[in-house]
Amino acid sequence: MLKPLIIGIAGGSGSGKSTVAKNVAENLTTSSVAFIDMDAYYKNFSTLPLEERKKLNWDHPDAFDYDLLRIHLDALSRREQIEKPEYDFVTHLRRAESTTVEPADVVVIDGILLFVDERVRDLCDIKVFVDADADVRLIRRIERDTHVRGRPLDEIIEQYLSTVQPMHLQFVEPSKRYADVIVPRGGHNAIAIEMIVAKIQRRLENASASGAARHTPSAPRPGHQART
Repeated sequence: MLKPLIIGIAGGSGSGKSTVAKNVAENLTTSSVAFIDMDAYYKNFSTLPLEERKKLNWDHPDAFDYDLLRIHLDALSRREQIEKPEYDFVTHLRRAESTTVEPADVVVIDGILLFVDERVRDLCDIKVFVDADADVRLIRRIERDTHVRGRPLDEIIEQYLSTVQPMHLQFVEPSKRYADVIVPRGGHNAIAIEMIVAKIQRRLENASASGAARHTPSAPRPGHQART
């Protein structure tokens, strides 16, 4: 069986990378797709009380369990299923339950710091960076954290100023240099998504053709009798 393509999609918080990832996955209609989010791989600081967990810098690479993420990407590249963690952004803890992710032809993963870790970065066959203006990213983050994660506005702004913005400048933005494709204007850039999907499909077709060629028996040479 052919090794699946791993598509890594990075970008700042609120840039639209999850939208790009989902749109890419939905447009790969001729291939099976597994989708995982890097947010699921936050470390589990269960020994700390909630107030202490709220004060942690969740936008620093040290907040992520890169070892487990690498293990899971390795497993998916061998077409083995994984048990992806589920993370609760209200309690800042991993949930007791996990989600089974089946192997697929294409694995799409998104995360703000996906390209920071060299081991994880090297597992991505195609690396995409989703770009968006800082004010757009901030507005989207406020809308998401108030409506989806139930956080008060003052807490969102304080976190943005103290950790999100500084970590974006220190880690996220510099990781753009590792990208094969940069998508401007966030997650609704239809032309960019079409180009990414077309590139993935070509890679899959080339890999399939190469695999078929390797497994096709050679025709016997003239004058040579094939053994039976």
